[in-house]
Amino acid sequence: MSRILSIEKRNAVLNRMATLLEQERATVKSINQQDLANYSGDDLAMEKRLVVDDSKIDGMILSLQQLASQEDPLGKVRFDFTHDNGLKISNKTAAFGTILIIYESRPDVTVEAGGIAFKSGNRILLKGGKESLLSNQKIVSLWHQALTDNEVTTSWVEYLNYDRTETQEFLEKPTQKVDLIVPRGGENLINFVKKHATCPVIVSGRGNNFVYVNKAADLDQALAIIINGKTSNISVCNALDKVLIDTNLPNWEIFAKQLVSKLQLFNVNVLGDDSVSNATQVACIENDLIWYEEFLDYKIVIGTTNSDQEAIEKINKYCGGHSASIITKNDTIAQEFMDNVDTAAVYQNASTRFTDGGQFGLGGELAISTDKLHQRGPIGLQHLVTNKWYIYGDGQIR
Repeated sequence: MSRILSIEKRNAVLNRMATLLEQERATVKSINQQDLANYSGDDLAMEKRLVVDDSKIDGMILSLQQLASQEDPLGKVRFDFTHDNGLKISNKTAAFGTILIIYESRPDVTVEAGGIAFKSGNRILLKGGKESLLSNQKIVSLWHQALTDNEVTTSWVEYLNYDRTETQEFLEKPTQKVDLIVPRGGENLINFVKKHATCPVIVSGRGNNFVYVNKAADLDQALAIIINGKTSNISVCNALDKVLIDTNLPNWEIFAKQLVSKLQLFNVNVLGDDSVSNATQVACIENDLIWYEEFLDYKIVIGTTNSDQEAIEKINKYCGGHSASIITKNDTIAQEFMDNVDTAAVYQNASTRFTDGGQFGLGGELAISTDKLHQRGPIGLQHLVTNKWYIYGDGQIR
């Protein structure tokens, strides 16, 4: 493991990287156009994630500036104890060492996840998808320039241009020490990494997020929240896939019809369970397995429940463990729902699209974990640390 860089050095590299991205904005966009021209797939969500435009570059620059302004996550005392025999014992946050980030399609991850891992004192190995190779190589060259300009070795950020076979070989028999792997992408990528990795993996899991419209919902809020969750960005893991409507809601059928017609204005393909299909004339789902699916597309399933408990049970059965929201004016019901739904983020009267490190005040995120160890939900700078025990003695023996 490389010697840990001082906080001043780490911040200087991040600030320099932000400046270089601004200076090279036009070049980065033009190289990204080549990646887009080469992309022959028909995956709309992946294509959207591949795009680097001005707003994406603005986001990368902002995340670097925010990271540079945040305090050092390393060396924070988490526990302090003085033994009867005089030993001074403390536990402090520490860097992992080397973090491998495997991701698909999103060149902004090369900046944001790389920046978070670097600020928290780690070497970064980046393994992006072939569809974004040119964009990633350009951005990594800027990382290397930022490091070199600050007299830091470029080995702190390394790009692994491996195909699937080479990646599998590296996961099973790493040619260098890797302390943590973070896969960011679809279920196939995550399963591939979990199957072959020989070191700890943080799963940045799928979405399949739910909104539950309770009988005490403000229906204007419900409509706005559902439309936002489904249509504002279909290619992200915090997008909405499922809606449950409480049949105790007065005239729930009228609300369901309103909701369907609004969604159809956005060209969303709406499917319903038997009750919703009968009430609104949308196509009926053919198989309950669809409740498990994350769509990443203009597609949504709407169903009904007869009680809050039934809604909680259905969400816990089918969701991806990411985000769930209840729309209700009854705070007691909301709290009961939020305490019992088993997702990383739970909401009352708000869109699931907020499950994001930047929106939660973390200054970006390495990933959104649907695992429960060692951190759940958006993983920010302060979470990307392990810990270490420091014991100061004066000749004590046991």
